[in-house]
Amino acid sequence: MKKVMQIITAIATLCMASAAFANEAAAEAAAKSFDGTGVAYAAALAIAVAAFGGALGQSMGIKSALDSIGRNPSAASKITTPMIIGLAMIESLVIYALVIALMLVLKI
Repeated sequence: MKKVMQIITAIATLCMASAAFANEAAAEAAAKSFDGTGVAYAAALAIAVAAFGGALGQSMGIKSALDSIGRNPSAASKITTPMIIGLAMIESLVIYALVIALMLVLKI
C-alpha cells in the first residue's frame, strides 16, 4: 500500500509540474510584477509554525520533567540539567527559523 501511494504521489507531482511550466509568458509577467508580499507571508508563516512547534515541544518537555520530579523528588538534580539542554536545543530550532525568515525578507 505504501508503494502504491508513493507512485500515485510521484505521478501527481509530475502532472502538476508540467502544467506549471506550460505558460512561460504568464510566469515572466508574474516575475516582473513581483512585489515581495508572498515572501513576507512565507516568512510570517515560517515564524508562526516554528513558534507554535517550539512552544509545544517545550511545554511537553517541561511537563515530562515535572512529572518525573513529582514521582521522584530526589532525582530533581539529575533531571533538571538534561531538561534545560533539551529546551535550549528546541529554542535553537525556533531561532534558526527566525534567521531563515529574515533571510527571506531581506533577500540575503
